[in-house]
Amino acid sequence: MSKMTVAEAAEHYKVSKEAIHNRIRRGTLDCVIEHGIKYVVTGDAKSIPVQNSAGNDKYYSYIEQENSALKAKIAELEGETRSLREQREQMLIEEKEKIEQIYKERDAQLKNVLQVVVSKFLTNQNMDTVIEEAVASEEVRYDDPADDVIDVLDEEHDLVSLKQFLKLKMFSKKKREKIASRFAKHAEDDARIIVSDNKFYLKPNHFDYSDLIK
Repeated sequence: MSKMTVAEAAEHYKVSKEAIHNRIRRGTLDCVIEHGIKYVVTGDAKSIPVQNSAGNDKYYSYIEQENSALKAKIAELEGETRSLREQREQMLIEEKEKIEQIYKERDAQLKNVLQVVVSKFLTNQNMDTVIEEAVASEEVRYDDPADDVIDVLDEEHDLVSLKQFLKLKMFSKKKREKIASRFAKHAEDDARIIVSDNKFYLKPNHFDYSDLIK
């Protein structure tokens, strides 16, 4: 019985060192460790058939090809994922810019209305005049073009539509709808509310509507 290093055994049996390690793990080759070095024990040990070695090499080659194919596929998917992520981020940036522009324009509109109203109040002008000038201002734009002209039923009696009144209060659309529903509920019994052509009109210079506008 003799012994040789793994490298010597690989050269002796005409196989790779990995094949020698595999045979040692499977127990088809004996080994000893001396001073931290692994030696293959030869003599009664079975030799490694060349056919098995060739089969192993073919198997390892197949595994390597599969691994290469998988790596290429992973790289392709990562590229597609990165592209989709970049497209999504660009879309979010564009939407964010659109929203910021909308709010910027709306802030400017509201600022213009406030400036007109405040300046006119300081000169003690009539309420209807203040509202009409604020709404008709060329610098203000509402969602509905019809809102550019204030809806007044009777200028002499200071009647202003509920729609215009609430819009100038700068309430949100949801809150305006809620308040309008409340006015509709009390329209028949409340003398402060005038109904004409299915529209509600108010007299803000004469009545307090704070109980209906909450």
